[in-house]
Amino acid sequence: MKVKASIVSELNGPWHTELIDIDEPHAFEVKVKMAFAGMCHSDEHLRTGDMAQDPAVLEMISGRDSMFPIIGGHEGSGIVESVGPNVTSLKVGDHVAVSFIPSCGKCEFCASGRQYICDMGATTLAGPMISDGTWRHHLGDVNLNRMAQLGTFSEYIVVHEASLVRVEPWLDLRAAALISCGISTGFGSAVNRGEVRPGQTVAVIGCGGVGSGAIQGAVHAGARAVIAIDTNPSKVDRALKIGATHGCATTLDAAFTILPELTMGKNCDVVIITTGVMSPELIEQARSITAKGGIIVATSIAPYNQQTVEVNMFGLTLFNQELRGTVFGSESPRVQIPRLLRLHHEGKLIIEDLITKEYSIDDVEQGYADLASGENLRGVVRF
Repeated sequence: MKVKASIVSELNGPWHTELIDIDEPHAFEVKVKMAFAGMCHSDEHLRTGDMAQDPAVLEMISGRDSMFPIIGGHEGSGIVESVGPNVTSLKVGDHVAVSFIPSCGKCEFCASGRQYICDMGATTLAGPMISDGTWRHHLGDVNLNRMAQLGTFSEYIVVHEASLVRVEPWLDLRAAALISCGISTGFGSAVNRGEVRPGQTVAVIGCGGVGSGAIQGAVHAGARAVIAIDTNPSKVDRALKIGATHGCATTLDAAFTILPELTMGKNCDVVIITTGVMSPELIEQARSITAKGGIIVATSIAPYNQQTVEVNMFGLTLFNQELRGTVFGSESPRVQIPRLLRLHHEGKLIIEDLITKEYSIDDVEQGYADLASGENLRGVVRF
């Protein structure tokens, strides 16, 4: 079938809408009519090459040395349109959220409760279908890659059932789209990877969509104080409305104007980095406001080939501090997405106030321009 999709054709090229062909689902695959797609910054990482893998690796997993052309989008929700043979977890009419980390339920990591690092995620950024190694999405004679084996910037998608999470039909599909990645990642960065405990002091550096999830996660975990740090004053103001207790523009501001009185010089128990791009100096900035025995969570994505980082190893060692990476907030998508949707349904998790604007599939380029200018906290494509 022919559908409209927003794709990027070349490195640093614009998002543009094309009429593409999508095949019917094969075994273990599902076709979904999209309802909403979240506009996460990670898709811009894809466009600018921050997430572009080595050409030799791409050749091995996809048969070509470039990720382009590629359908963007890895946050989303929709309704199952049809299913292929051997699909057991979903049926036509089910409401679903996507998961950029598929979970097979059988590998060592899934079996040990770590579905967020399932072996199926090895080819999540590019390549053919993880079911049988063939392609379903085409632009003329060219096979299309899909962001995170999803490509949610499309009216319909065909994906492996391992990349979908069923949600109850009375739950909000727009909220499900944002919870499918950014909010869950931020929330889990605080609750799971940061191990925030009641009474602790937490700082969140970068208060966009993921940072908003981290702030709410810290609040739900019982933090006594949550410091929102962002150079954009409007994002700090929004953070204060969803649970942050203090706000400032830089870690230096926090170190000299907030933390001395708030913690009597102890600093933060947990610092979470959720900026749009991870830069080398951010780790040391975060470490400098972390308490002895504290945890620094690196949630932000760095460019694929970034090999250096700035950190005072003397302080990291002698202050017994920890630096931890995380993907999807170190929680199973099949657990986290329904759990947070229930919290949202009960009015305990704020989503609507984080959505700045809705866009059509033809306006993805404008949506990311608005994100880059600081106008958007979170944009959503409505189908």
